[in-house]
Parts: sequence; structure tokens; C-alpha cells
Amino acid sequence: MATSIRLPKDIEAKLESIANELHISKSQIIKNSLKEYFTKHYSDKTSYELGKEFFGKYSLDITDLSKNRKNYIKNYLNEKMSRR
Repeated sequence: MATSIRLPKDIEAKLESIANELHISKSQIIKNSLKEYFTKHYSDKTSYELGKEFFGKYSLDITDLSKNRKNYIKNYLNEKMSRR
């Protein structure tokens, strides 16, 4: 697939210089740069795989918090009000 881009003169000059220095085409440099960018910024991993190391990191030892959060909040507020 052919793609056309417009580059500022300074970037075009740098690209030309690097291509001449490495004896490869400007297209190849751009392809390599895009592959590196995609590898660095985009992953085939799922959301779970990306956040796996953080899940449970700050555990409260409450295993049903997601199901009973309203009860926990209500109890917390009741205890806070009773201290007044």
C-alpha cells in the first residue's frame, strides 16, 4: 500500500542524511520507525494482561467489596456519625 506524507524540511533532510549514511531507503527507515512506534505504544495484550500486576496490589482483605460496597459505605458513615 502506498502512502504519501508531507514532512517539514528539517525532518526530510535528517531522513535523507540517515538513509544515505545507513545505505537504506527512506521508506525502509519510515517502516522501521512505525514498527518500533507500534511495538512501544500499542500492544496485542488484553486490558487484563496490561493491568494484571496492579490488581490486588493495595488489597484491603475484603473480598466482596465490589458486590457490597454500598453496605461498607453505609456502615462506615454510620460509625462516623456515631462518634460525634
